Amino acid sequence: MVTINPSEVSTGKLHGLMLGAIGPRPIAFASTIDEKGTPNLSPFSFFNVFSANPPILIFSPARRVRDNTTKHTLENSKSTKEVVINMVNYDIVQQMSLSSTEYPDGVNEFIKSGLTMVPSEKVGPYRVGESPVQFECKVNEIVPMGKEGGAGNLIICEVVLMHINENVLDENERIDQDKIDQVARMGGNWYTRANKGMFEVPKPLSTIGIGVDRLPEDIKNSTVFTGNDLGKLANVEGIPTKGEALDFVNNQDDIKDKIELANQIEIHKFAKQYLDQDDIDTAWNILSAK
Repeated sequence: MVTINPSEVSTGKLHGLMLGAIGPRPIAFASTIDEKGTPNLSPFSFFNVFSANPPILIFSPARRVRDNTTKHTLENSKSTKEVVINMVNYDIVQQMSLSSTEYPDGVNEFIKSGLTMVPSEKVGPYRVGESPVQFECKVNEIVPMGKEGGAGNLIICEVVLMHINENVLDENERIDQDKIDQVARMGGNWYTRANKGMFEVPKPLSTIGIGVDRLPEDIKNSTVFTGNDLGKLANVEGIPTKGEALDFVNNQDDIKDKIELANQIEIHKFAKQYLDQDDIDTAWNILSAK
């Protein structure tokens, strides 16, 4: 048995050990706006439900360990006292992950992740249209846990309106746990799919991913690619040029022969095979060579 004294290890190491030990953790996909109305969207896995009467949810945006700065979600929650907490299912997990990229202030993560902004009815922040369940909330209280990097901030939210996609309900209008297909956070890059088991989602680039908004139109509008596929394709620093892609393809006879006479749909289907294997580089070279 290894014994850890929190005061004797770095915050980063303790953070990793705690996240590896405490899971699976539900994900609060939190939507806020600033005082100018600029949307912000970010996921947090320090989250749960704490009361039904009144209906209370609590999530905690921690101060960044590396530089002790705070996140836009926290600042927006302080200034507007409103938030929408969207639940995450498997269909949007890659786009959710992409939204956690440290985009500059003022960048709309809805646009970067390719998710749909739906106006709320009782609060200002937008809902995520693709989320199976969305909670419009007022912020009752924010409780800081400390002043140093890694310190949490408990945002105590009261649900004022709840939206449920009817496709996840059973015949008794209860949420079907298989249909909702929720995902939860584990340690490192690991998640768990409630009805399937563990899977890995690489963290967004430390550099800034291009975002779904910068994908070519034929890819964004493809009938082949899912939201998760678009999330993977958008989590790159840049797209290969046609020359770079041709150099890659011409050295891969099996790929070259496959795409030489293929139409656009066939190209997308072929690239998707590599996306399903998380081989994003090969997928992009296939898409860029035609």
